[in-house]
Amino acid sequence: MLLTVDAELPGPELNALFRASWPGHRDTDFGPVLARRLVHVTARRDGRLVGYVNVAGDGGAHAFVLDTTVHPDERRKGLGVALVRAAAEAARERGAHWLHVDYEPHLTGFYEQCGFRPTAAGLMALTGDA
Repeated sequence: MLLTVDAELPGPELNALFRASWPGHRDTDFGPVLARRLVHVTARRDGRLVGYVNVAGDGGAHAFVLDTTVHPDERRKGLGVALVRAAAEAARERGAHWLHVDYEPHLTGFYEQCGFRPTAAGLMALTGDA
């Protein structure tokens, strides 16, 4: 397994991972997402993209984990935790002091393994799709 920070990431390849991992995913242009990232980490097995996590930053002390994605064939093997930990270290090296993540309750154990602790947070839907 090869983890890489900020590797070149073609949109069709990332869309293929998301289609395999997230039912209902519709292909999207990831260019604007990747252009605004603080860091992203990818995982490849035998050259095939099998994992991805994005970290967005606020330009200061705060960074945010987004889109932690592991191909279904690679789940429950520690890859997601390795991706998030590598992203956290890279974010720290780039000046972030705090790493935030929002997640659904069933992912609490996963994010605790990554090193997060629960905090109170708020969420506001800005579109009817949310």
